[in-house]
Amino acid sequence: MTELLKIALPDGSVKEMPVGSTPADVAASIGPGLAKAALAARVDGELRDLTRPFDGDAQLALVTARDEADALELARHDYAHVLAEAIQSLWPGTQITFGPATDDGFYYDVKAPDSRDPFSMDDLPAIEEEMRRIIAADKPLRREVWSRENLIERWQSEGEVFKAEWAKELPEGEDLTVYWSGDDWLDMCRGPHLPSTGKLDPQAFKLMRVAGAYWRGDQNNAQLTRIYGTGWLNKKQLNEHLHRLEEAAKRDHRKLGREMDLFHLQEEAHGSVFWHPKGFRIWRELEAYMRRAIDAAGYREVKTPQVMDARQWEQSGHWGKYRENMFVIPDEVPNVEDEGPLVSDDAAWMALKPMNCPAHVLIFRQGIKSYRDLPMRIYENGCCHRNEPHGALHGLMRVRQFTQDDAHIFCREDQIVDEVRKFCELADRIYRDFGFTYSVKLALRPEQRYGSDADWDKAEEELRQAVADAGMATEEYGWEELPGEGAFYAPKLEWHLTDAIGRTWQVGTIQSDRVLPERLDASYVGEDGEKHRPVMLHRAIFGSYERFIGILIEHNAGRLPLWLAPTQAVVATIVSDADDYANDVAAQLTAAGIRTETDLRNEKINYKVREHSHAKVPHLLVVGKREADEGTVAIRTLGEQQQKVLPLAEAIAMLKGEATPPDLR
Repeated sequence: MTELLKIALPDGSVKEMPVGSTPADVAASIGPGLAKAALAARVDGELRDLTRPFDGDAQLALVTARDEADALELARHDYAHVLAEAIQSLWPGTQITFGPATDDGFYYDVKAPDSRDPFSMDDLPAIEEEMRRIIAADKPLRREVWSRENLIERWQSEGEVFKAEWAKELPEGEDLTVYWSGDDWLDMCRGPHLPSTGKLDPQAFKLMRVAGAYWRGDQNNAQLTRIYGTGWLNKKQLNEHLHRLEEAAKRDHRKLGREMDLFHLQEEAHGSVFWHPKGFRIWRELEAYMRRAIDAAGYREVKTPQVMDARQWEQSGHWGKYRENMFVIPDEVPNVEDEGPLVSDDAAWMALKPMNCPAHVLIFRQGIKSYRDLPMRIYENGCCHRNEPHGALHGLMRVRQFTQDDAHIFCREDQIVDEVRKFCELADRIYRDFGFTYSVKLALRPEQRYGSDADWDKAEEELRQAVADAGMATEEYGWEELPGEGAFYAPKLEWHLTDAIGRTWQVGTIQSDRVLPERLDASYVGEDGEKHRPVMLHRAIFGSYERFIGILIEHNAGRLPLWLAPTQAVVATIVSDADDYANDVAAQLTAAGIRTETDLRNEKINYKVREHSHAKVPHLLVVGKREADEGTVAIRTLGEQQQKVLPLAEAIAMLKGEATPPDLR
């Protein structure tokens, strides 16, 4: 009697299949429609090729285009392979290295033949056309297992020095997988892949740009060309993505920052922001808003030093885990003459703080704390410095000097859940005031971490419970758990904001930490008269002022809510006869608390309207001789086609109401 495999399906049914069967065979046994739609399979949870035989009895879930996350990952991986094949087809002698899928597409690093210049943007149309030819050929993608030795021999014989080098570093005796595209092209790859190139939509990808890269990311190695593409399941998705990119370019905070005269960055201070008066006005309004919020929530604001002894960072654990990202300076620079060393090997070291938490522990440790003093909520608009690589810097979104709306809550074990719940509710109010929707994620223990498993179990469960108590552990709030993504000392809740064009930004966090109070010897006297360790909740809502301002600019396309706008109104004249009235209007607006400028230039009003619209001024109050005689203003609001004429007192009242921060309305 032939042995049969038992293949369990998601609906609870079980298919009995012969040994050697594949997921494709199961799909065909269910029906021709599913056989055609199936792209891959999850076998006991692992994503696999449709044509890979089962190892034994298994749980099977067939993947179709409806399983968008899996389908997109497969398609993008395949687009990368098709890209490499197309380049080698057009330019024999090109060496290929690696080409992974990315969040919105794919790339491949290649080295052009010696007979031609490195690849450029001019080559992309020809490569795209060849990719479409390969897709149209519907070439089967076939998996094989090769020995390490045979694979090295293959790469060496074809002059693929990069692939050969990589294969040589893999463990001896290990079998490696390759994938054939048809019968004439292969690449080393773990897979899985779609059944054939024809499963890709030839109209759903686009090559976007080229960039320089180094073999294995080392600038001492050979220089390569990285070709980026975006890939989707269908043309509609591609068009939507390209539209989002166009919108993102229009909303780029760096571009708008220049146009609105908010800030600039320059080489003399890599990764640090030069805030102009208008940009710093936004900062001040945010700072005032946050201070009102934290004062009402029972926090006490502090200020701590920028530079601290390296021994403090060593004790906290940051020196060992974070040293390469810290700016380190000698405690004392010796008076060196001639050619002597600037700093001796045995110099004491200081470091600019990359985070505020150790300093807040030192404040907590001043004086004896009782259980009655807890929870103790310490807040700081804390300026931090992190030595980010030059290539990683990106406008306001990633900088080296930044200021966090940082706070640490020192509490007893029995207070943790309630404190985290209160924070969830505070964050909810603040994000809604700024017009954001969000999702909440729980980042769980990483592989490398401090603390016992028991402590991690407890901390993770406390955060789960707090989110549930706040009513946010639901699909409405995008609740999700993220294995392995916690900090090295604590699990954390993350708030992911969704902006106006659908992008997500991870901003707020709260982390439940039992490690740092232990390492820095923080304690309080309990009701029993004995010393106990507090739990330390690290939390932020904006994350950093710089990044949050960048997100706000892009979310609003520069059209900030009136209460945040650096210039809230401009009074512009049509004729010079109205200058005195314009100045009087501006004075009354300023007296009412409206940030106002005047434009009395001898320019046509349409020119003034265009210029102030470009600068994203929310309201332009136009005045001429008629308005001066009648005591009115003609208000042109940014983004609206029609102007409205109002008596000055009524206009001031309207603007004053709109300019009131949301928490004060």
